[in-house]
Amino acid sequence: MQRLIVAILIGFSLFLSAGCSTFQKDKVKTSKTPVLERVQKSGVLRVGLSGNQPPFNMTTRAGKIIGIEPDLANALAETIGARAEFVVRPFGELLAALEAGEVDIVMSQMTMTPERNTRVAFAGPYFISGKAILTKSSSLATADEADDINRAGITLTALSGSTSEEFVREAVPSARLKGAMDYDQAVQLVINDEADAMVADFPICVISVLRFPDADLLTIASPFTFEPIGAAIPANDPLFVNLVQNYMNMLEGTGLMAALEARWFEDGSWLAELPE
Repeated sequence: MQRLIVAILIGFSLFLSAGCSTFQKDKVKTSKTPVLERVQKSGVLRVGLSGNQPPFNMTTRAGKIIGIEPDLANALAETIGARAEFVVRPFGELLAALEAGEVDIVMSQMTMTPERNTRVAFAGPYFISGKAILTKSSSLATADEADDINRAGITLTALSGSTSEEFVREAVPSARLKGAMDYDQAVQLVINDEADAMVADFPICVISVLRFPDADLLTIASPFTFEPIGAAIPANDPLFVNLVQNYMNMLEGTGLMAALEARWFEDGSWLAELPE
């Protein structure tokens, strides 16, 4: 599987390298694309992510950033003659960092919402997700829709500044909400019985069950909602947005996304690299 992914990354890079080389030589075009021009001149693509959203992005015990999104970012950087540099920030601070020019792109399991799209541009989606819950309660784990968990006396936790937090406020108003700075904190609240359930994207809940096999964690059978995950990009660079969108469009055709999903969802060997 690893060799397949490497081969796909190389093939995709070669596919776009000729176009990017021409692009670099075109003075008129680069003058209209400030972010891409800066990336090409510096040789660094600064990628904002939380570093704590397995399997999309996470930090190993050795401090290395791994996951689906780092793999995608590395391949994207290679196509434009740069290397990816990962800038780790709390999820709720990522869009502000993008707007301030502290990162060039955000790839951190970010849902493409109309509200966010009024602030930044998006390319994608590269993954479709939806809201789910992680819980130790067998009754909550049978929930089919948000109304099933909309009860007074239930405490839910969600990542601060995320669409999961917004989902709780709007769809589950009767429950008490306890914000969390990262998913490790949120999962521990559930494990320690300080929250009845964590609301998060479905893949996060599934991986958390696998990551803590002795914690009696459960998740629902299918997500409550439909949410497209995409890359957030500065709004002042339409050519960079177009380049990233073309890259996203190629993912399915090259087999890259399928290979990455197989690696990170079907092969759980990487779980041993995460902090306990």
